[in-house]
Amino acid sequence: MEKITQSLAGRVAVFNLLPFSTEELNGTIHQLDNPFEYIVKGFYPRIYDQGTPADLFYTSYMLTYLERDVRLLKNIGDLASFERFVRLCAGHIGQIFNQTSLSNDTNFSQPTIKSWLSVLETSFVAFLLPPYFRNFNKRLLKTPKLYFYDTGLACSLLGIRSASDLEIHPMRGPLFENFIVVEYMKRRLNQGLRPNCYYWRDSTGNEIDLLVEDGSRIFPIEIKSSQTLKPDFFKNLAFFQNISATPPDQSFLVYAGDENQNRIHGSARSWNSLPTFD
Repeated sequence: MEKITQSLAGRVAVFNLLPFSTEELNGTIHQLDNPFEYIVKGFYPRIYDQGTPADLFYTSYMLTYLERDVRLLKNIGDLASFERFVRLCAGHIGQIFNQTSLSNDTNFSQPTIKSWLSVLETSFVAFLLPPYFRNFNKRLLKTPKLYFYDTGLACSLLGIRSASDLEIHPMRGPLFENFIVVEYMKRRLNQGLRPNCYYWRDSTGNEIDLLVEDGSRIFPIEIKSSQTLKPDFFKNLAFFQNISATPPDQSFLVYAGDENQNRIHGSARSWNSLPTFD
């Protein structure tokens, strides 16, 4: 875009086309029944269109990404250190983006870490999920959380090769959370709309994994990688309803199981039956 000589203001529409969503794969020969298989396989079209093994695709992707895209976006001299930074980011999925911690781990300055993150954002590798801005509680965390646009790439960077590996891996919960957050972002972006996704957390640890804003309404969504439901999964939804006056019929818990159920503090929805807010 920077090489275009004319201003296209008012004459161009920009669409962000992320890798496939589960909605796009439903009803095709590529549909999967296990969310953890989707998470490890990822959603890049070539994996599905040409049957490229995920391991081979992501290894090649990182090599070409580092040698071509990164050098085009920013003249980074030490690509080995940048690759280590990307791998560290994969291990921090679902966490508050902490420049200080990443700076200490990589031995690079915080301005360098900030610059490198901008490369990941510009090249649609990673993004920061902003905190919700409405002040329901004066002691809110205001730092964004880190996620990847594609969980398959993150799994490859973390050395997770199969769904069975993922199900017993410490990153199972964060990667499942990443999967659901990005599914909602894809839904909005595929309609040409701005993502309206946030998270909410106060200083005492009360948290909502995903808040979807639709006009004047907000929909709190808790995300659990368990395949069975437990009563305490709804405690954060109950807390948030109490301070925000959000009704239970606007509150959801998305989990890795297959059944949809209605509970006192919200609806439990399967990973392959995500609620819509249209």
